[in-house]
Amino acid sequence: MSRNPAIHAAEPSVVTSHGADFFAQDRHPLKTLRLLAPYAENSVSVFERSTVARLVQLLEAPTDESFTPAESAELSEQLLKVSRARYLKTGSAAVARHLADAAARAAADGESWTWTVEGSTAAT
Repeated sequence: MSRNPAIHAAEPSVVTSHGADFFAQDRHPLKTLRLLAPYAENSVSVFERSTVARLVQLLEAPTDESFTPAESAELSEQLLKVSRARYLKTGSAAVARHLADAAARAAADGESWTWTVEGSTAAT
């Protein structure tokens, strides 16, 4: 029998509205979101990098945010493109797809899409 404690500190994460669970929320670790940033940046050509600059900034340093339905629709399209990146690992692609789906649901409902950062970000 192991003497290691079974309870671990919660990993810093982002909770998004319009998610797929019972409470219409999704929780994604900050570490995973940061891994998506280079794929988001490389999802467009060098000349179009300014179009995804906001998404890259959000993935590199997530903060509490609220997006309008129009912004949600745009982010949904960009995240969907990121989720289809050729060399992106399956788990990270699933996170990008979950984010894209939540953003699309918020845009379709005409509601704001919110991100809330939970946990300490100092340890990451």
